[in-house]
Amino acid sequence: MKRLICIACDHAGYELKEKLKVKLSSAGEEIKDFGTNSPEPVDYPDYVHPLAEYVEENNNTVGILLCGSANGMAMAANRHEGIRAAICWNKEIASLARRHNDANILCVPARFVSDPEAYEITEAFLNSSFEGGRHEKRVKKINPSAEKAVK
Repeated sequence: MKRLICIACDHAGYELKEKLKVKLSSAGEEIKDFGTNSPEPVDYPDYVHPLAEYVEENNNTVGILLCGSANGMAMAANRHEGIRAAICWNKEIASLARRHNDANILCVPARFVSDPEAYEITEAFLNSSFEGGRHEKRVKKINPSAEKAVK
């Protein structure tokens, strides 16, 4: 099943973003690239906010953000009410972020994971679904308006 995956990065995540795009596209995924488009230094919020707004407005999409530590990108993305961005450095954390927290944006610390690890993290995130149940009420408490974004 083809789905839309939004992706963005700063200069530290550029190389990995390009590799992930190829891998995801070859697996049949549709990619919407929000930049950056070179390894030249940039300000990550300039790329995070358009992606987060898009994911927030389009419930059936997920996002992937890549930067050196993933911290700044996660902080910026989580300023958006309908976003639950999770920093994930292994596949177990990525799966739990989706299953228990209904994360809709994956933040990968490009300087701290290998390419194969990044692929595994991304696959685990994309192939996991929110379990609901006991987790649903917790997710709703993250932000009072998050209730509208819970699927």
